[in-house]
Amino acid sequence: MDKTGQEGERIAKILARAGLASRREAERMIAAGRVTVNGRRISSPALNVTAADRIAVDGAPLAAADRPRLWLYHKPAGLVTTAKDEKDRETVFDKLPEDMPRVMSVGRLDLNSEGLLLLTNDGAIKRRLELPSTGWLRKYRVRVKGTPEDATLAPLREGIVIAGESFRPMEVTLDRQQGANAWLTVGLREGRNREIRRAMEAIGLTVNRLIRISYGPFQLGALKAGEVEEIRGRVLRDQLGLESPEGEATGRAKTLRPRSGSGKPAGPKAPGSKPGGARVTGQKPPGVKPARRTGGRDQEDISDPPPGRKPPRGTGGTGAARPMRRRGKAPPG
Repeated sequence: MDKTGQEGERIAKILARAGLASRREAERMIAAGRVTVNGRRISSPALNVTAADRIAVDGAPLAAADRPRLWLYHKPAGLVTTAKDEKDRETVFDKLPEDMPRVMSVGRLDLNSEGLLLLTNDGAIKRRLELPSTGWLRKYRVRVKGTPEDATLAPLREGIVIAGESFRPMEVTLDRQQGANAWLTVGLREGRNREIRRAMEAIGLTVNRLIRISYGPFQLGALKAGEVEEIRGRVLRDQLGLESPEGEATGRAKTLRPRSGSGKPAGPKAPGSKPGGARVTGQKPPGVKPARRTGGRDQEDISDPPPGRKPPRGTGGTGAARPMRRRGKAPPG
């Protein structure tokens, strides 16, 4: 029974768990009259259902829920992160490999941004990863036009106000100057619309390339533009504290290539990019117990080991579990 004493679970939650939509989207589908329960059309999400109920969406029976799954996707620039675009622009979902199941994005990357985008088939995971309370750090490689000094970036580290909107302090490092441009590493713990671009404009800098390289413990690594790689169930459980589902696959993670003609070369690597494929560090949200120690070191973000010290064997230098990936030729550019 739920908290109200009723049996079963809310219909929107069931639809989200089946990977059909997020809970909010499921509620809109219900309000639009697209969902039936036991042959009767419903108009309110305030309904609990059980395994015995027959649920259909747009006349098609709801498929049994798959186990919760999460993928890393290297989003190329030039794609919008939406299921359908009103301007009829290409979306990330248009370019996913054909054998991908139906998925939802965790947050968004804007049209001109690239890099790591998380995809999931589970609405509860999507909601959980998007919550500000998760507190996970998102890291970006940012190229700006100009020659900023370290003092130029100080307002971002302290937190600034733009048009009455307060921005939380950012972690900002000036990596190097490259001709007329400078490369920065920026870390955020919230994901507002065009936050980095707007913040840089406020201190007189223009962003001309933005690449997300990590989202919490999940790393872009050397995943090529357009490629998708699934996080193994064990790693996903460790990071999110999920229970082990029955019949969970335990084999190697599979890297899926973009559809024919989709994707494009990643272009010049941002400073600090390392080979070794997608990876997972030991960063965890509040309230989740840390994973076991690996190689004698705590599970933390240690992508760059101290000078003179070799990274733990088999971890790609992170000191944490990482998904295995099949090697092969890069997709056509």
